[in-house]
Amino acid sequence: MRHYQVRDVMTADPVTVTPATPIKDLADILVRQRAGALPVLTRQGQLAGLVTEADLLRKEELQTDPEGQHPKHLTYRSRRAIATAETAREIMSTHPATIRAAATVAEAARLMDRQQVSCLLVVDENRKLLGMVSSRDLLRVFLRPDSEIRAEIRTEVLTGYLGTNPAMVQVDVTDGVVRLTGELERKSMLSLIFPLTRAVDGVIDVEGQLSYAIDDTRLPATADLIDY
Repeated sequence: MRHYQVRDVMTADPVTVTPATPIKDLADILVRQRAGALPVLTRQGQLAGLVTEADLLRKEELQTDPEGQHPKHLTYRSRRAIATAETAREIMSTHPATIRAAATVAEAARLMDRQQVSCLLVVDENRKLLGMVSSRDLLRVFLRPDSEIRAEIRTEVLTGYLGTNPAMVQVDVTDGVVRLTGELERKSMLSLIFPLTRAVDGVIDVEGQLSYAIDDTRLPATADLIDY
């Protein structure tokens, strides 16, 4: 079963800036591009950092209220530096969270949650920038067409994993909610089909009633065993 990867939902070749880009230009680009963040690249194309909307908002806040409530990791010197920053170099995060293009959407979501960030920079093994993925991009997995989800359940779950006859199971999908009815070949498949179906990208929930033809979960009694 192939899960959506970061490369499937990321923004390839995002708009970038350099460390020398002025603060005013950063704000202008963020507004015009409707972006939440901008990767910062050196003139040689190397990843230098990331500037976010939050960085610019923090600068604005520090300019008007330098002694207000701010993150504890910000010392007076760092607050002063942000308040007086004029370029991306002075305000950017120098160690932004990164991820590979082959990572799954689930892996990207876990990393965002762990790092407490709303976007990840997508890089190759040489840290060359390939794209950017936001939390909004990850939500695209829930927009898969019902017909596409149904086809994957039939081919990947029923036929590929369980090896059961897909004609015996009715798969209905409405707005990502899957309903399974019909008959499986073996009872042991009942404990597998629902978690496997939930693992399909785009599935919101799974419900249904299924019967089985053969109970393969009962071991034969000792008296039934035959010695050869």
